[in-house]
Formats: sequence, structure tokens, C-alpha cells
Amino acid sequence: MPGRIASLLRAFHEKLFKYAWKFGLIGGIAFGIDVGVFNALRATLFDPATVANGSLWANVGSTIVATLFTWFGNRYWAFREHRRKNFWLELAEFVIVSLLGLGITTLCLHISHNVLGLTSPLADNISKNVVGLILGTAFRFLMYRFLVFSPKRKDGHSRLRREAEKRAFDEAALVAAIDPGAAGFLEDAANDVVADGDADGGGETGSENPLAPQQARAD
Repeated sequence: MPGRIASLLRAFHEKLFKYAWKFGLIGGIAFGIDVGVFNALRATLFDPATVANGSLWANVGSTIVATLFTWFGNRYWAFREHRRKNFWLELAEFVIVSLLGLGITTLCLHISHNVLGLTSPLADNISKNVVGLILGTAFRFLMYRFLVFSPKRKDGHSRLRREAEKRAFDEAALVAAIDPGAAGFLEDAANDVVADGDADGGGETGSENPLAPQQARAD
């Protein structure tokens, strides 16, 4: 039983926690950026006293800046090893997921305010900034983790790395089967491919070295 629990904890860390805390930190910084840019734009370029709907335009500007920051942070830090070669498609999917998350928050506010008739400022804040924020954030994280930055995406760096490892090991194993004396050299060459991948962020799974049994027989 202790071994089973330890295995579950390791799986939880590898699949979720090691990404979740980075995602949360990025989101916290993005929130600060959103607030700061909004107030800066509202006080300068989009001052409501001189620009019609200045507050709304300031909100659009700050949201764009914060969204780009969260994409950059998630791409190059939180989900670094799973980032995609086609970053334009990745960015488009990231923005769509972000908008859907915003829609969840807005829907919670709509249901509370217009359907249930809870129109007080406290009710609006609870529905939007508590219930809506929790549901929207959970949705975005799961979609980023298992869709936008999924390790199974064909153009994802982690999948391409695993395929390169497999090709290197397969080629090395084939040559080693023909010339067992070359097994040690080929093992080092194949392991270099793995080391290069690990230096670039690693992945959830690694390739096993198929040369080990053959090298043992050669020894």
C-alpha cells in the first residue's frame, strides 16, 4: 500500500503538480500586468475624459498584453518541453482556450445575476471572482495541459524528441546486432540523443536503451 500511494503521488506530480504551480505563478503575474497596464492606459492613451469608452479600450489593451505574457510564460516555462513547432497554431489555440475560460466566468456571472436574481455587488463578486474564477482557471489549465501543450501533439517538441530517440536506438540496435563489438560506441551515441533532449527540458517518458542486453552479452 505505501508503494502504491508513493506511485500515485509521483504520477500526480509528473502529470499535474509540476505544471500547475508554474501555471498558477504565471497567472498571478499576468493578473498584476493586466491591472497595471489597464490603469496605465486608462490614465494616458484611453483616458475616459478624452476618449469615448476609454475604460473598455484600456481593458482590451491590458487583456491582450496579459494574454501574450501568459502564452509566452506557459510556452517557454510551464510547458516548455511540450511546446509546439507551429507556434502560430499553438497561439491561436491558446487564445481560443483563454476566451472559453472567460466565457465560463461570464456565464457564472450571468446565471447568478440574471437567472437567479442575485444582483448585489457581493453576489456578483462571488459568482465572477470566486466560482467563475475557479472553474475558468481549472478549465484553462486542463486544456493547456492536455490539448494545447499535450505531449501527444504531432508537432510537439516532446513527441519529436521521443521519436528521435527511438530512431537513434533502433538504428544503433540494428548495427549492434550485426557487429556486437560496436555496441558500446553506439550506446554512447544513442544516449547523446537522450541527453540533448533532457537538456532541452526533458519529457514525461524516456526511451529505454535496447543496447544494454547486447552490450552485456558482448562483455
